[in-house]
Amino acid sequence: MFLDFVEGPLWVVACVVFIAGALWRIVGIVRFGRRPDISIPRASALVGAIKGQFLHFVPHGGFSFRTRYHLIAGYMFHLGLFVLLVYAAPHVLFLKENVVGFDWVALPRWGFILSAEFAFAGLILLWIRRISDPVMIKISDWDDHVASWLTFITMLTGCLALQESHDSLRAIHMLFVDLWLIYFPFSRLMHAVTFVFSRGYTGAFFGRRGVVP
Repeated sequence: MFLDFVEGPLWVVACVVFIAGALWRIVGIVRFGRRPDISIPRASALVGAIKGQFLHFVPHGGFSFRTRYHLIAGYMFHLGLFVLLVYAAPHVLFLKENVVGFDWVALPRWGFILSAEFAFAGLILLWIRRISDPVMIKISDWDDHVASWLTFITMLTGCLALQESHDSLRAIHMLFVDLWLIYFPFSRLMHAVTFVFSRGYTGAFFGRRGVVP
């Protein structure tokens, strides 16, 4: 049965590829290392790295107005998707049975619908900006669009599967979940993990603020 395949062998393969691929990318980043810094530090690089993780969650100064659209749409999508992934009742049950072995309080149906609307609206707004803003058009490639559409289809099939009217809807959703997991570590979706390293490195650099003796 197709549902057994996508929730069984293919799910296991997707998880292995996802974990192995993500670790491979992370190890590659760490192996880059950094150049020896012989300057005299003015402050702690560690403190700067920690501060950098939080300071960049909101724009500052003259960038606030120009990035307002991206900021609002980005938070709508990312927070909405996070809530769906972790607190949607079908996901809580699936994670209990296949991953963690325990459950937690799930969203009521209205909470699922509201979170899904936020996530869909944010993703659509981000993609519209990607195809309409002159700068975004120049720096975007096929990977950005594939990631956006694959995420959109995965979310859409999940909403259809919520009706539980037919097992084929659940199977289709799981198929796209598996494809999304396999694609994740080799695409720009990986920014969900690598942003920690980039913010930490930048924060450490500016936190140290060294000067040549």
